[in-house]
This record gives sequence, C-alpha cells and structure tokens, in this order.
Amino acid sequence: MSEFNKDDYLNDLPDADELAAGQVAPEDGAGEAQPESNNDAQSGEAQGEQRPNEEPATPEEGEEADSVDGKLTPLGQAKKEAAEYLEALQRERAEFINYRNRTKKDMERARQQGIIDVLAAELPALDDIDRIREHGGEMDESFQAVAAKIDKAFEKFGVEKFGVKGEDFDPTRHDAILHKPDPQAEKATVDTVVEAGYRIGDRVIRAARVVVASPQE
Repeated sequence: MSEFNKDDYLNDLPDADELAAGQVAPEDGAGEAQPESNNDAQSGEAQGEQRPNEEPATPEEGEEADSVDGKLTPLGQAKKEAAEYLEALQRERAEFINYRNRTKKDMERARQQGIIDVLAAELPALDDIDRIREHGGEMDESFQAVAAKIDKAFEKFGVEKFGVKGEDFDPTRHDAILHKPDPQAEKATVDTVVEAGYRIGDRVIRAARVVVASPQE
C-alpha cells in the first residue's frame, strides 16, 4: 500500500472557478439531478399546473363592466332598459289579470240577473202549477210534460226550488205568514207551503211563504 500524499490529492481536484462555470462536471453523479428537475418543471407546464408566482384569473377578466367612472357603458344601459321593460310588462300583466277577473265576475252577475228576471216573470205561472199539483187537480199528460220541461229548464240554469212540509223553519229562507201552535211539535217546522221558494246558489230569489207549526209555550 502506497503512502498517502496530500499534495498530489489536492493537485488532482478540479479548479473551483471552472466548477462554478459548469465547465467541469462534478464527480460521483452530482450533476444528474438537474435534468430531472427540468423535466418536472416541463411536465408541470404541460399539464397546466399553476406556478406559485402566477395569480389565478378572476371570473371578471374579459367581461365588460356595467359602468365606468360612474357612467353606464352601452352594456350597462342595455341592461337597465331591459329591466325597465320587464317591470312594465309585469305591471301590464297584473292589470290584465285583474281586468279579466273583474270581467268574469261582471259577466256572471249579469247572467244571474238575467235568469232572475225571467224567473220573476214566470213565478205566478209556477205557483199555479204547484197549487194544481198539491190539490190533486187533474193534469193531462201534455200539461204535465210542459210543467216538467219548465222545471228542468230552471234547474239547468242553477235555479233551486225549496220549501217542503216538515222541514225546519229557517227565517233566512222561509217567510212565515202564520205561526200555528202544535202540542206535538218540539221545534218550529214548516206545516204548509203556500208558495215555494227559489234560489240560485246561496242567493235567495224568493223566500218560501209558509205556515209554521210552533211548540206551545
């Protein structure tokens, strides 16, 4: 084994300036890590990775502002006008819906009033038909057919006939022309129907004129 000579060893080492300038490659593979670092950087750029010193793009970039220095841009002015048109359209729509609903109600009231006018004109004839039926008068088949058609015609237009013997007395529906004490009556009931009542829905056209059987006090 030869004797170690430090002077020979120091002479064989590369010059420090040349090593810093990259002219001499270091021994033991010290320079092999640099290409891997460059590859990683290139790979990151290829995959679209963001570098730490790059700021993320904001969603507002590339979009035109609605106003600049307190003044509306053409886009901002267009948006303002669109909002005003939309508000006006909504008001017009609400007014139209209200008008349509009022018109429907007015038409329904006019329709009911027309039916009431016809019914009021026919009441005397209807009362005569009821008296003939109640008193057992003779009615030929032709007359019965006409009377049935009249009843069905009024039913078609929502006219309801009421007033039957034995039903509870209701002052909102019945017009009592006479109260007759009845020892067997537990409450006021209709004893005799003089004239039938008529109504359309909840609206009473004519209250039934009746004789009421009342409990004795």
